[in-house]
Amino acid sequence: MEKRIVFTGGGTAGHVLPARAVIERLAELPAAIETEWIGSRRGIERSMVESWGIGYRWVPSGKLRRYFSLRNFLDLFSIGLGIVASLAVLMRRRPHLLFSKGGYVSVPPVIAAWLLRIPVITHDSDLLPGLATRINARFSQRILVAYQSSAERLHPRYGERVVVSGNPVREAILRADRRRGLQVLGFSGRKPIVLFLGGSLGSAQINQLVQQLLPKLRSRCDIVHQRGSHQPVEPDGPDYRSFSFVAEEYADLLAAADVVVCRAGAGTLWEVALTARPAILLPLGTDASRGDQIDNARYFADRGAAIAVLGKDAVEQRVLQEIDALISDPQRAGALGRAAKAVCGGDPAGTIVELITALW
Repeated sequence: MEKRIVFTGGGTAGHVLPARAVIERLAELPAAIETEWIGSRRGIERSMVESWGIGYRWVPSGKLRRYFSLRNFLDLFSIGLGIVASLAVLMRRRPHLLFSKGGYVSVPPVIAAWLLRIPVITHDSDLLPGLATRINARFSQRILVAYQSSAERLHPRYGERVVVSGNPVREAILRADRRRGLQVLGFSGRKPIVLFLGGSLGSAQINQLVQQLLPKLRSRCDIVHQRGSHQPVEPDGPDYRSFSFVAEEYADLLAAADVVVCRAGAGTLWEVALTARPAILLPLGTDASRGDQIDNARYFADRGAAIAVLGKDAVEQRVLQEIDALISDPQRAGALGRAAKAVCGGDPAGTIVELITALW
């Protein structure tokens, strides 16, 4: 008998790519699985999901804010419309389960599924579960978190509904190959490679750092720059490669890197960790986020699994100092990578698939 699962969530690639890892594992089951996605109209999730050949339905959604704003009232109306639209999609598709990866777009589909008595699993990748997850938890049969300390931050009333699953990572990450990465880049591998990751939306701060650091690094390093929609620092050359977004080659570029400089989004952290790359983390601050990346970065840094450079410390001189220290001390760099991989153990995607099959 065919099983039908609807996924929801979005806003960034970090809300979408972990779900792809689950979808890949579901495809290995003997049962026929049909998947569909509910997301926002213009979110990055739409182009990503459609590129995988998965059906996509968009619903209205409103942003969830923790501060007073007149826009909150308009967004409450959008959330109401999103619930109605989600009800229509779910009544038509009648899935056996809804899987939420978070983000504000996930709230209307989760509530709609609860109203239709469709089982819901919600997953949060960050150390501190976000507002959408805390709302969705009220309507979910299982609440999945990445770390034991994440489970301890949820209300005790959820009890055994909370499961520490870890963060699912695509199989391609586990099969990453340095030689393929070097071929994609056209680098010899004789010089250390520093990979700057700005995330799916790009990072103005990291792009500026690349511009400042490139003249100082290029004599002894090759530079890879994932920049989002921002313009390249300069045209590609023998020691500099830039990409707006990296899809299928991403895992191999990670494997080719000797040092990774990146944000501290949960998905990126686990991907970097599982390839045992030493990372310098520049988390988004509270002026641009709820502070979840700061929590993530400190968690890894406290375990000797990454270097965290926070707030005003994340300037050219400090980041250059940390890069120099790692490329000049391969033993320390290797220890960081191994510690990161140890933090991210287990088989999260497999655990999640077992929970899904237990509920349908």
